[in-house]
Amino acid sequence: MNLHQFRFVQEAVRRNLNLTETAKALFTSQPGISKAILELEEELGVDIFARHGKRLRRVTEPGQEVLKSIEIIMREVSNLKRIGEQFSKQDAGTLSIATTHTQARYFLPGPVAQLRKRFPKVQVVLHQGMPEQVARMLLDDVAEIGLATEALSHYDDLVTLPCYEWQHVMVVPPDHPLASVERITLEQLAAEPLVLYHATVSGRTRIDQAFTRARLKPSVALEAIDSDVIKTYVRLGLGVGIVAETAVREDPPGGDLVWRPLGQLFGANVTRVAFKRGAYLRHFVYAFAEQLSDRLTASLVQRAMAGEGSDYDL
Repeated sequence: MNLHQFRFVQEAVRRNLNLTETAKALFTSQPGISKAILELEEELGVDIFARHGKRLRRVTEPGQEVLKSIEIIMREVSNLKRIGEQFSKQDAGTLSIATTHTQARYFLPGPVAQLRKRFPKVQVVLHQGMPEQVARMLLDDVAEIGLATEALSHYDDLVTLPCYEWQHVMVVPPDHPLASVERITLEQLAAEPLVLYHATVSGRTRIDQAFTRARLKPSVALEAIDSDVIKTYVRLGLGVGIVAETAVREDPPGGDLVWRPLGQLFGANVTRVAFKRGAYLRHFVYAFAEQLSDRLTASLVQRAMAGEGSDYDL
């Protein structure tokens, strides 16, 4: 048995047992993958997959156990590569960060700049996507550290820690009737066309839950995953925008948008930092975690990765 076989099995499961897609993802041939998997099954003496003709239909019960072992093996292989990179390059290497557009645009510039100042030979790669994509990039070893508000705590194979709290704010042009209202109500928002984050982004769940509890059905004019996009359409008069407060902190006073806090309506949101459980983290990854929040320390991340304490130690 070999790592190629393990990788083929792992990728086939990720691709919903579609060997054509698996072959494309791994830049190899479908017959080669089929043969390698069959040879592994023969060596193990069990069927990893149930088949109908040449098509894979499902993972068998022994296949589920084989898959668990393969996940551990491939994770440790990735760890070995990182260990080698750390000790051969010391303060050099690549830090891959998976995060949402809002975090990348408004929160991460400061911590990334501080990391680069401390470790100038470290190259930072930002992977932006929806929260579910952030989680998947961590699980697939595309990224070492993830940052998002939604979804990360839903995955058992991720270690997550609270990073910072924030609230939503309303943004409108200065001449909008709500611009002069200091304390906005749900009823006032429900009466306006709204420009919101997509349903899986930046605490949108709390917004939907608040309207549901109040038995109000908001009129959504547009959904977006980027705070700047929401603000742009608000400027064009498409509706009342609701964004993360980090997206307006740098806006100059007296600008073309007025914002009002909505924490009293939707509560506090928690942005979380996440790592793949059991992964080997290089020293500058711990250093970067410390840059993200004064609530995070290298020792706390190390304890969490070792399974000591809970995700709510802060």
